Amino acid sequence: MILLGSTGSIGTNTLEVAKAFDYTIESLCAGKNIALLNAQINTFKPKNVCIADKNDAHKLVCGDYKLFFGEEGIIELIEYSKSPLVVNALVGFAGLKPSLKALECGKKLALANKESLVNAGWLFKNAHLTPIDSEHFSLWYLSHTRPIAKLYITASGGAFRDYPLDSIPTASIADALKHPNWQMGHKITIDSATMANKLFEILEARWLFDTNDINAFIESSSTTHALVSFKDGSLTMHLSRPDMKLPIAYALDSTLAPLTPFVPELDPLSLHLEFKPICEKRYPLWALKSEILNTPQKGIILNASNEVAVSAFLQSQINFGKISELVLKLMNAFVDFDFSKLTDIESITALDKEVRAKSQEWIQQHKG
Repeated sequence: MILLGSTGSIGTNTLEVAKAFDYTIESLCAGKNIALLNAQINTFKPKNVCIADKNDAHKLVCGDYKLFFGEEGIIELIEYSKSPLVVNALVGFAGLKPSLKALECGKKLALANKESLVNAGWLFKNAHLTPIDSEHFSLWYLSHTRPIAKLYITASGGAFRDYPLDSIPTASIADALKHPNWQMGHKITIDSATMANKLFEILEARWLFDTNDINAFIESSSTTHALVSFKDGSLTMHLSRPDMKLPIAYALDSTLAPLTPFVPELDPLSLHLEFKPICEKRYPLWALKSEILNTPQKGIILNASNEVAVSAFLQSQINFGKISELVLKLMNAFVDFDFSKLTDIESITALDKEVRAKSQEWIQQHKG
């Protein structure tokens, strides 16, 4: 396989599953965590390696591999590699071009880069891809047998699900990164706290399952990942321990996955499930759910403004409450935009850049 984003949480879990399946890792792509990448090179002996910065090349262990650099290097690596499977675990808008390139090269795409569908889901219609995401894996697991009425995904609620409402806007970076259920990267942890991540997943589900009848609610134990309501009036839910190796295993090989116990069995008597609605007072971004489902191309604005806002928050340029404020402001700034023009990667990238520029202007006016 070709693994993009090998040193992140999804990447390291993917390598564990690949090892269990005895997969060959032809190509690895990573960012700045050279120490972990070196360990992966020593273990998996890839033929191709891509790193973000050419200046880090001297830090790499010696080996018999071809080296690529930067965003263009990722595209070259995909073209050069012979493996039929690409696992895209890159973070952010930067993952979109590699996703499209993988499909252009006729490769199967196991997609953990949710921004690919958030920003350009309409370019992936009928694509040969499998999502790597607990919620969407669960929806797939439940939904391929009977006519569907509605889809539901769940949210943990993030760091501030039980926080005093009036204290959330000025909460510290350290508090925002205290996810109640697990350790993740900084960006996705903040997105969990604002509920931006669940909006992304709603958009993913809209493209993957071709329906607008999607909702989400909070299930704090994170053992219920999705529910499907059927037209016959019945409702099913998928439960498992929260472990990404399960959806990764099915994305890599749906034949081997059911035979391999990556996740310990749940004891039904240990379950204490409670479902709660997502409150817009606690999560102001949730007010955008219907808007982005009705005009999913607005996912470009949502993603770009959110990426800029989260970065500014993590650099102490704005407080936590300003993340949602900025995103909502930018969503309103493009009410007259003609979204029908977004027909290719060039037009999508142009809008992404415009949103980022306006977001940076807003931050300069609201610093502190």
